[in-house]
Amino acid sequence: MALAGTFREIVDSLPDDWTDLELDLRLLDESRYIDAASFLVTCNAQPYSKHDWHFRLLVAHRFGHAAAAPTVHGTLKLLDDASIPGELAVRQVRHGRVEVTQMWGRPQSMREEFRRIRAQ
Repeated sequence: MALAGTFREIVDSLPDDWTDLELDLRLLDESRYIDAASFLVTCNAQPYSKHDWHFRLLVAHRFGHAAAAPTVHGTLKLLDDASIPGELAVRQVRHGRVEVTQMWGRPQSMREEFRRIRAQ
């Protein structure tokens, strides 16, 4: 299966409250490493050195310091379109976390409402 299709299946299988997703990407044709790296720069893929897997992808659902899921999907689609084969492995999924914002001076009811809305 194509990388973008595999990624879509992974994201669709997650609960709605997932926040962070860590994936490993292995290229099946290592001669295309530099070509793949030039595409993967758009989603800030972290290269591994001396490892079985080639790249680590950090994906954020609604907030966080990672690439957005649509961006990662688009990047993997670019790899598919360039005929760069690979495989994905899920390393870690975090869920149930809530965005932290400055709430100084706000009433407790507003803080609870914010937490409730963001946790959905």
